[in-house]
Amino acid sequence: MLRLTTAFLCLVLPAAAAAKEALPQKFSLRGQTLVYDTETDVEGEPAEITDEDIDKLQGILAQTAEITELQLNSIGGSVYAGEELAALVLEYGLDTVIDGECISACVDVFLAGKRRRMTLGSRIGFHQRNWPAPAVHKFYRSERRVQRWSTPFEFGSWIYEDTQREIYDHLSYMVARGVDPGFAIETLRTDPDGEWYPSRLRLIAAGVLREVLPGQPRQPR
Repeated sequence: MLRLTTAFLCLVLPAAAAAKEALPQKFSLRGQTLVYDTETDVEGEPAEITDEDIDKLQGILAQTAEITELQLNSIGGSVYAGEELAALVLEYGLDTVIDGECISACVDVFLAGKRRRMTLGSRIGFHQRNWPAPAVHKFYRSERRVQRWSTPFEFGSWIYEDTQREIYDHLSYMVARGVDPGFAIETLRTDPDGEWYPSRLRLIAAGVLREVLPGQPRQPR
C-alpha cells in the first residue's frame, strides 16, 4: 500500500507543478488566489491589460474551480479588456484584492469583486480615459466607409456622442458596484497624464474598498 501511495504522489505532484507552470504570462496561482500582475517585465518591457488576457482568464477560471479571489497589480491598459475581465470576475463571483497598484482599466476589474480590499502600502489611481491621436486616426481610416463619414467633422460629431455614452456607462457601472456617485464623478477630474490617489479612508467611505459584504455583520476581533 505504501508503495502504491508513493507512486501515486510521484505522478500527481509533478503534474500539479506542471499545471501551475503552464499558466499564461501575467498569471500565477497562490492557493485559492489567482494573481494577475501586468507589471512583471516581459523581455525588458512592462506589460499591460490586453484583449488577449480575456480568453486566458476565462480558461483559467473554467479549469480551476477552487479560485475565489483575484489579486491585481496593474497600471491599466485596454479599456475593452478591463470591462470584459470585470464581467468574468462578476460571473464567477470572485473577491478582489490589490497588492501594488491598480490604475485606470484595472479599477474596473477591481470593482467587480464581491469583497474588495487593498494590502498596506498599495494604492488605487484614477484619471480620465484617453484615446491617443494615432489610434483615433487609424480607427477613422478603417471605419469611415462602414460608418459613412463623408468628412472628419462627421467623425468628430460621432466621437462627441460616443464619448458621452461611454462616460455614462462607466459612471453607471461604478455606482452599480456600490461606489458613491459624487466620488465616481470626482474620478474624472484628473487629466490622462496624471493620477489621483485617494486615501484608504476616502476609498472606504466612498464604497470602493468593501471588506465586508453589504448586510453582513462585521466579525468581532
